[in-house]
Amino acid sequence: MSIAPPRTAWVLLLGGLLGWLAAVALTVERFKLFTDPGYTPSCSINPILSCGSVMVTKQAAVFGFPNPLIGIVGFSVVVTLGVLSVAGVGFPRWIWGGLWLGTVAGIGFIGWLIFQSLYRINALCPYCMVVWAIMTPLFAVITDQLWGNSPGPLRVLAEWRWTLVALFYAVVLLLIFLRFQDYWLSLF
Repeated sequence: MSIAPPRTAWVLLLGGLLGWLAAVALTVERFKLFTDPGYTPSCSINPILSCGSVMVTKQAAVFGFPNPLIGIVGFSVVVTLGVLSVAGVGFPRWIWGGLWLGTVAGIGFIGWLIFQSLYRINALCPYCMVVWAIMTPLFAVITDQLWGNSPGPLRVLAEWRWTLVALFYAVVLLLIFLRFQDYWLSLF
């Protein structure tokens, strides 16, 4: 049994809650759009930051249902494990491994969604970007919990985890700036 340190437990809980809230908000907005095609989602702020533009694309329902439903389920697991971790409950290594694999799959999926948002849809969803921002810190703390004391390359991954998080943020912010630089520069 492996008990998460308090910092890891709180990152799991708070990150899971933020991701879950973003997924729920996005799901509510999507269902409002289903019932009223003229509805303008609250997260549609301008031509670039526009959930409505993203929600109506095929990429927003890759598996035949709205993508945020995946987030509701996935982040519910993270919140549950976060609550239990904050309470000091330990988990077997396979639980941490499953959570790590789910997080890696989630990062792969959001990587694809980032590409789609930037280069196919040409709009950004603010709630989606909250999920993008949360996934890498979750990956970092889970990686350390699972692989921090392991020998070999996975320990190196655990040691460099926060550098990878910073690199992810830097690359995504740079891509967003470059893709929409004409719009951003027109604001000044």
